[in-house]
Amino acid sequence: GGANELAREVGGLLGAEPVVTTATDAVGLPGLDTLGLPVEGDVAAVSRALLDGEAVALRAEVAWPLPPLPVTDEGSYTIRVTDRLVETAGREVVLRPPTLVVGVGASKGAPVEEVLGLVEDALREAGLSAASVAELATVDAKAGEPGIVEAAGRLGVPLVTYSAGELAGVDVPHPSDAPLAAVGTPSVAEAAALVGGGELLVPKRKSAARPAMATCAVVRRPGRGRLAVVGLGPGARDLLTPRAQAELRRASVLVGLDQYVDQIRDLLRPGTRILESGLGAEEERARTAVEEARKGQAVALIGSGDAGVYAMASPALAEASDDIDVVGVPGVTAALAAGAILGAPLGHDHVSISLSDLHTPWEIIERRVRAAAEADIVVTFYNPRSRGRDWQLPKALGILAEHRTPATPVGVVRNASRPDESSRLTTLGALDPATVDMMTVVTVGNTATRDIAGRMVTPRGYRWQSAREGSE
Repeated sequence: GGANELAREVGGLLGAEPVVTTATDAVGLPGLDTLGLPVEGDVAAVSRALLDGEAVALRAEVAWPLPPLPVTDEGSYTIRVTDRLVETAGREVVLRPPTLVVGVGASKGAPVEEVLGLVEDALREAGLSAASVAELATVDAKAGEPGIVEAAGRLGVPLVTYSAGELAGVDVPHPSDAPLAAVGTPSVAEAAALVGGGELLVPKRKSAARPAMATCAVVRRPGRGRLAVVGLGPGARDLLTPRAQAELRRASVLVGLDQYVDQIRDLLRPGTRILESGLGAEEERARTAVEEARKGQAVALIGSGDAGVYAMASPALAEASDDIDVVGVPGVTAALAAGAILGAPLGHDHVSISLSDLHTPWEIIERRVRAAAEADIVVTFYNPRSRGRDWQLPKALGILAEHRTPATPVGVVRNASRPDESSRLTTLGALDPATVDMMTVVTVGNTATRDIAGRMVTPRGYRWQSAREGSE
């Protein structure tokens, strides 16, 4: 898997259009060999069945977030998600999620053959697949032990280490005085495997060598849902990042404001469940996204610009706990998009302030505006004016005017990067607030900001500006 994606990357570099004939790509179906999981079995036959609309059953023995697949409860073809050793039957594909953590302890100088042989024996006898091992874990004192380091390398997994204090706080079934005396914790193998929680499948066992120089234990960590908080950028498709597009195609559930969903609906894979709502339901969308992720789903929660700037990341992360994986996908903010249109207004220190008092008392907003005015910082105003809030922008501009001249450049950009984009460069004294609405971003320069050839420019340093003015 991956050749088609490579072709697209090369095509992008060359300015060429790749010709992709893979059937799954043609219909937007994720290839079973491109899910990022080890895969075994009859991939071609099961993929063909998915394409032909035949009944393909999903048997998830362990929970794992997958992209949308047209699967059923019963069928003559099967996709099996398991970390157990199983013989694949005809018409079956086995996906191996990384659910297993192997805790390892070793005496100084323990050979890699002993460590690796112990781990492989433990997995095989427990009926577990080495392809589902996510990591080897041990105590910090053994972080450089060659036998452990090389065993992790041969298994192709990272080596994760914990302090003796962290491991000593983990409740284990088989503590021992020997590791306590040697490295400061009564358990290494079991504690290192259990430190992140999970089910102990293989209690501590020693290698068969005499004397035994290695111990291991195996834990299955529960499958975790995945929440990607995705910034869509200011609206133009070419300002939507490749990473954001990848997350949208990975998600089996999409949560977002209806108008934002409409922007990217064509990028979603067939079968993606869409949960959309209107303005004013931010907290509800955040709760919904977290709840879906807790069910083990791959969820994308979308917001305009950057999802962490006046958007959905804050309410979502306030709802989320450590029982799901959360991924942030940055986006181009309205301030950056507007700045690029205006010139270079954000060349020095700058701040973004929302003038909406729906969530923040005006007294606090006013205090922040005054602080920015007194500190001579470039200010970008979000949510500057609406039909029901028409006095906040004039008030904020008046505060800035106490510290800046009427000739201070002001940039006004509406619908940055969208087909009906408009922009103009005016001044603090000339700006008419009535020409501004909620789709507009207003950027007010500092005392060094200049109108140069019709562009709004804030120098990177005041010395540069002084030298330029001196030369003139």
